[in-house]
Order: sequence, then C-alpha cells, then structure tokens
Amino acid sequence: MLISIILFFLIVIAVSLFIARYRKHSNKKTDRRSRETWAIGIYKGPSPLQLSPAADISNPILTAKDVTDIKARFVADPFMIQNKEGFHLFFEVLNDSSDLGEIGYAFSADSQHWQYRNIILKKRFHLSYPYVFFWDNRYYMLPECSDSGGIQLYEAKRFPDQWELAATILKGNGRFSALADPSIIHYKNRWYLFSYAIKSKNLHLFSSDALNDGWKEHPKSPIITASPQFARPAGKLVISDGTIYRYAQDETPHYGTRVWAFRITELTELMYNEEAVGDEPILQPGNELWNKDGMHTVDAHKSGSGEWMAFVDGFTIKADPLTV
Repeated sequence: MLISIILFFLIVIAVSLFIARYRKHSNKKTDRRSRETWAIGIYKGPSPLQLSPAADISNPILTAKDVTDIKARFVADPFMIQNKEGFHLFFEVLNDSSDLGEIGYAFSADSQHWQYRNIILKKRFHLSYPYVFFWDNRYYMLPECSDSGGIQLYEAKRFPDQWELAATILKGNGRFSALADPSIIHYKNRWYLFSYAIKSKNLHLFSSDALNDGWKEHPKSPIITASPQFARPAGKLVISDGTIYRYAQDETPHYGTRVWAFRITELTELMYNEEAVGDEPILQPGNELWNKDGMHTVDAHKSGSGEWMAFVDGFTIKADPLTV
C-alpha cells in the first residue's frame, strides 16, 4: 500500500514537471516569436524595387544593444523622415519586461552613423510600425496600435520627442476590431489608408477628404482577401515616376519572411486596381546573421542624386534553449 502511494506521488510529480516544462516552452520567453532577434539596416538601389545591402553602410545600423533606457528584446519597423537637421529614425522597440512594443528614436547627420536617443512614445498597449510623415507644416505618426481598439493619429508637439494623440481616425468594431500596420498616402487631393485585418487576413482600404476625420471604407475594400502572403502592409507607400507602389509582407511559411511589391494602377474614390511587380520578392532573407531568417519592412526614400535609400529590418532566430 505504501509503495503504491509513493508511486502515485512520483507519477504526480513527474506529470507536474512535464506540464511546467511544456508551459515554459510555450511562454513568451521560449516560443519562436520571442526568439526572433530583429535589427535595422539600410539598403540602396536605383529604384524602390531594386534594393540591396548598401556598400557604404555597416549593417545593421541599430540593434537591441543600442537601446539604453529600457531592456529591449529587439528593434524593428523602421520609418525615417529627413529635415534640415538630418535623418530622424523611428522604430518599434520591444520592451523585454512588459512584452509590449514602444516607439524609439535615433538620429544621424549623415545616414551612416546613428545614435539611439530614447523612447518617445509608450502606452498601456502595444505600439509598433511608426509610420511618420510631414503634412501642412506638421509632423504626424500613424503607429500600429490595434490593441487600443482603433487606428490613432499622433501629432508632434515638439519634434521629434513629444507626441500627442490628435485623433482616433478609425474605431475598432466588428471586422475592424484589429486593424494592423496602417499605411497612409495623400494622392490627388484625397487621403487613402491601407490596413490589415489580422483575423481574416484581408487588406482593407479607406479614404477621406480630411486627415483627422471623415474616413469611410472604400467601395472596393477589402482589396485582398484571406491572403497571409500579399495582404499585410510592409512599409511606406512610395511614388516613383508618377506610379504608386505598395509593399506587402509575406507571412508564409511564417511571420516576416519576405517582402513583395505591387504597382497601383488605379486609385480613386471609387476604383482600385493593382498588379504584382515581377515574380520575385524585393526583400528576402539575407546572407548575414542579422537578417538570415527573414525581412518584413521597407521604408524607401529617393535622394537628391536619384539613388534610393531604404530602411529595412531583418531577423535571426536564436536557438531554443530546451533543444540544445
């Protein structure tokens, strides 16, 4: 009888240890996403569709180790805006303690040497994809904040480090309850906003006469349905030689694998059409450690010389401590 009781308790202990090990394997510290180490680099090329590692840049230009004011797990989602002072870079910093994204800021006078400054925006919900732009003599940011219940527009009260909520331009409800990676463009006197519905994997399109309000879903929206490969925005919309291009993050076979480009052939208040640019992605896993497992953001800018400079991100996957 005593032996049976002892065996029973030994079995209970063994099962408990197995469950604890399984949970540890599944939590944020050991699952695949938590082992992704993202970093930021610069690519260059003759067009926003032909980009490769820049010969005059030592990539990556920013990593989690550069972040000095919080313990960062990684940096990703770079968006740059340039003015007479220099190059201002905004990006996601994943706080390792809270497991929430915050918006970080770095500066460069020459685009080659970068200095991390500080976290410039944090909330009680996750922030990433800080889509920054300049309009009507004001700096704006449209970050990914789907956990807030809507799409929020921020305005710089003191650029680059003080931002305030200007408007919630779309409120989450129904199929718009979790819209990710909002990407905006002003084209022919009208605003257009692309955003990704995480659950349905649809790409939705909205338009408005004004930036702060009046947003309505486009008659052709969703413009892409049930596509983890081509629906999710992957960076700033660009105009080159009068044509708009949008980048799409490929989530197959996993999140953040590569980036495709699409040429928008028609964009009006009532119509939308696009076509794929070639049969190959414009960004894919690189040959260096920092981006060997995938890339998922492109922020491309044309320089005065005609060359394009793109801020990109990439990741590598750390070994699972439970399998080594």
